[in-house]
Amino acid sequence: MRLHVLYIIAALFALGTAAQDNNNAYNFLNVTPSSHVYALGGHNVSLVDDDINLVEQNPSLLGPEFDHQIGLSYMKYIGSTNFMGARYGQGLNDHSAIGGAIQYYGYGSMTETDAQGAVLGKFNARDIAFSVTYSHDISAKWRGGITLKYITSKYDEYSAGAIGVDLGVNYYDPSTEFSAGLVIKNLGGQVKKFSNRSDKMPWDVQIGFTKMLKAFPLRFGLTVYGLRHWHLPYYEPADKNNVTSELVERDKFGTNLLRHLVFSAEVLPMQNLYIALGYNYRTRSDMSTYKRSILSGFSIGAGVRVKAFAVGAALAQPHSGATTFMFNLNTSIGELMGR
Repeated sequence: MRLHVLYIIAALFALGTAAQDNNNAYNFLNVTPSSHVYALGGHNVSLVDDDINLVEQNPSLLGPEFDHQIGLSYMKYIGSTNFMGARYGQGLNDHSAIGGAIQYYGYGSMTETDAQGAVLGKFNARDIAFSVTYSHDISAKWRGGITLKYITSKYDEYSAGAIGVDLGVNYYDPSTEFSAGLVIKNLGGQVKKFSNRSDKMPWDVQIGFTKMLKAFPLRFGLTVYGLRHWHLPYYEPADKNNVTSELVERDKFGTNLLRHLVFSAEVLPMQNLYIALGYNYRTRSDMSTYKRSILSGFSIGAGVRVKAFAVGAALAQPHSGATTFMFNLNTSIGELMGR
């Protein structure tokens, strides 16, 4: 059974690198509910830590060590958008675990108009994702996992549904504190359409590496995402001092490479405290045609554990008019009950 899982993951990885379609919906699935990951640039499939919300990035990060752990998340996103969710982990035995999660994406009230622009009133829009995760130790240092998702969307009187799958493996060596992860995210498709057109899932292939230094309490990470496509062109004003000037396309080797990478660093001055910083060039370059700030592309956050509770928070400013904030709260039922 373990070899079968590896064969499936390898085959799907080959399929992922060959695909060439960008017409995706459900892109809200790319927004992590983990404040720790958000502080590290928004993508990290290799971070091994005592945080159940990390499982959203890579199902193989789940394990028996998360037995009875609960994670709550809230995010104030751009405009009137608010995201919130809950996640739970349960150990099955010494080598397997199962978990479940629900994530709500609310976009607030919007103005409804007709084709001529006349205001008809207001409507609300939201997405909800339900997921179940299973993981199993392949060996002492390797672990595999799978997440099944059901996504339901409702925009005014229109509704749709989709099913998705994440497949992941993780390698972790505690003696060197080195971790590597490989994930195929959001495979699947719609089971109910908004209209006659089918919307595709934003599936992706991601690889990541995390390493703790021995001499200093520093942890570095590199995540490579968007591996389905090498070319990720973007547009920016020809005159960078004038956002209304003609737009020019940027599609060079260097910019394409950087738009696949997320860099992260953490300071861990003590066992139960981290201070994290991330840089995502793709986020920064996507804001080229807007009024971005010097902080665009950067994210920062911190987390601390006190007895049975852990809290984390993260901040980012994609452009000068939008500051995003995320908060996590984790606890273990077993620790609360004194077990």
